[in-house]
Amino acid sequence: MSKAKDGDKVKVHYTGQLENGDVFDSSRQRDPLEFVIGSGNVIPGFENGIIDMEVGDSKRITISSEEGYGERREELVVKVMRNEFPEHISPAVGQQLQIKQGEGDVLNVNITALDEESVTLDANHPLAGHTLLFDVELMEIA
Repeated sequence: MSKAKDGDKVKVHYTGQLENGDVFDSSRQRDPLEFVIGSGNVIPGFENGIIDMEVGDSKRITISSEEGYGERREELVVKVMRNEFPEHISPAVGQQLQIKQGEGDVLNVNITALDEESVTLDANHPLAGHTLLFDVELMEIA
């Protein structure tokens, strides 16, 4: 049987969880995740964990924040005065927004705190700074 290697298109079922056991995502109720190993379409630690697996293999992959979504960066957390916020948006903690930057780039942010005068925006990925555990099963190598 062949083993998954760089350049292979693979289909993988997975369940991702934090070290405390909280599940943050799973493909089990939908189609398996399909990607090409080495294409950079998934986080590096996930790609590396699939290499050398055979169809039907299952295992747990532990991914450090460096191989996942990076460390949390406090400079990506900013307070914006409510009077600078667009009037048509009623901010709420947990709300996700997209902010267009000067060069036209779009930045995804989460609202993490509110008070009478300000809204705290966090541009870190929600999984940044976390060790991630993935239970994976290799379904297909194309």
